[in-house]
Amino acid sequence: MTAPAASRAARALGLASASALCFLAASALGITVLGKIQQPSIEMNLAPPPALRQVAAPTVAATPTAPPVVVDKAIFAGRALIADPALIENTPQGPLPRVADDGRTPMAAYAAPALAGKFRIAIVVSGLGLSAKATAAALAGLPPAVTLAFAPYASDVQHWVSQARQQGHEALLEVPMEPFDFPDSDPGPHTLRSGVERDTNGERLSWILSRATGYAGVTNLLGQRFMADADALSPAMTQLARRGLYFYDNGAVAQSAAPDVAGRLSAPFVKANDTLDGIQTALEIDKHLSDLENAARAHGSAAGSAFLYPISIERITLWSKGLEKRGFVLVPVSAILNQPK
Repeated sequence: MTAPAASRAARALGLASASALCFLAASALGITVLGKIQQPSIEMNLAPPPALRQVAAPTVAATPTAPPVVVDKAIFAGRALIADPALIENTPQGPLPRVADDGRTPMAAYAAPALAGKFRIAIVVSGLGLSAKATAAALAGLPPAVTLAFAPYASDVQHWVSQARQQGHEALLEVPMEPFDFPDSDPGPHTLRSGVERDTNGERLSWILSRATGYAGVTNLLGQRFMADADALSPAMTQLARRGLYFYDNGAVAQSAAPDVAGRLSAPFVKANDTLDGIQTALEIDKHLSDLENAARAHGSAAGSAFLYPISIERITLWSKGLEKRGFVLVPVSAILNQPK
């Protein structure tokens, strides 16, 4: 290589080295000022599906904002009575059930018709009202003799109670009660709780009872702690009995004091023999339905509880189609009440 050529190569190499050092210095400065360089990324902010938002509704503090309804005339859904002024106490927070001056009770006036039969089975499906789609599916699929329990926090609970009554169902309101792991499991802002003033629970219960008309009784929503506390449960059950309503113990509380309290107060009451869908499979639900038949055959009547899972609706509906051929009748809860003496 000649001297001029070597000189030009050296100059080129020096220029390239200097450029590289400048680039590295600039990169270092950029990292120092701006932070670590990240690879491009894509974020997707998807809203939760409607069903999940609806299931979460019982735990929020907001309450329905519809104005109180004054009942001054009889109201029907089809042929079914859902409000009678004689059975209503109009209050600022809404209509409360009461025993009429002539002794008629809401649990009798709003009871669904029942077939006669030697072995009677009542089934209560709960959780209705929070999901419009699931509630509509339950109303479309279940036989009319199934009793339906509605969550009090649904803003359109009266609409669904009226729909149920029009289709021949007996209706209940769910009363949120304190579980053992409260507040980790929180049934909502109007939960009846152990250890609070009696008047506080009374006001909460009144709020729940004012959410709709046309129901014959109430059932517990959770309540493992509250239902096991006879001192807390007694005033609530007294309030219900004085308003002409029955109490349905859904059987979810192993140490429930409700049977003893109801017996002591001579309050209208039914306790479920079984929870049908603790395990949501066709095999397990069918087994529990068969157990209900055995209990009804042994005692004359039996009651079972379920949630409005699609599999529960499906199995109860299929089971009910052959019930009379096996010697049983499906009846509303009011048909198997332990009436006060």
